[in-house]
Amino acid sequence: MTCCWTCGCFCSRCRAVRRQRGGTSVGTPREVVVRDVVGDRTGRGGRPVPAPGRRVVRDADSAALIALIGGCWAEYPGCVLDIDGEEPWLRAPATAVAARGGRLWVVELAGEVVASVGLRPHGATEVELKSLYVARPARRRGLGAELVGVVEAEAARGGATVVVAWSDSRFRDAHQLYLRCGYQRTGRSRDLHDLSRTTEYEFAKPLPVGAGRRGDPSAAG
Repeated sequence: MTCCWTCGCFCSRCRAVRRQRGGTSVGTPREVVVRDVVGDRTGRGGRPVPAPGRRVVRDADSAALIALIGGCWAEYPGCVLDIDGEEPWLRAPATAVAARGGRLWVVELAGEVVASVGLRPHGATEVELKSLYVARPARRRGLGAELVGVVEAEAARGGATVVVAWSDSRFRDAHQLYLRCGYQRTGRSRDLHDLSRTTEYEFAKPLPVGAGRRGDPSAAG
């Protein structure tokens, strides 16, 4: 019989395992699985489970990215993910991002894409943070802030002095993340005139002098 802990159900066996690990039986099945993998790094039988891994996006990640971004947008009433009409880059993300001179990474957990982040240079000194998404079960673990740091380090290595981010006015959790990471609202906003009737706010953060001496973050994952 397949171990119930793997699938995250709430039978007596799983509850006993959670009590032994100091966990809780409250939460969705996926939340329980992620808590086990990310929290104590142990899986079934106490064996180590790989930590989330970051890597450069591939065109083969199209379906996974669509699911990730679509899931995040679905949390906000009125947000419409029109792939072919407004976000065609998602059909071949690696090709599209490279054509724009950008970078995009995804984070995998137990073989599933649970987060993404990217950047796009604007001139010699400015980089725009792009496509920061973290699936709900993988949040509140510092992953979002870590990915912001990846973009900042890569931007500094390339000689940029400031990172900017445009964020949907409805994405208040993202706004709080940017503020915690040292970004400030610039006062600028823009209307995208899309199906979602999006208004975006601009956030910006100057990079510290000497930040470009850090190691290459793109090698991780």
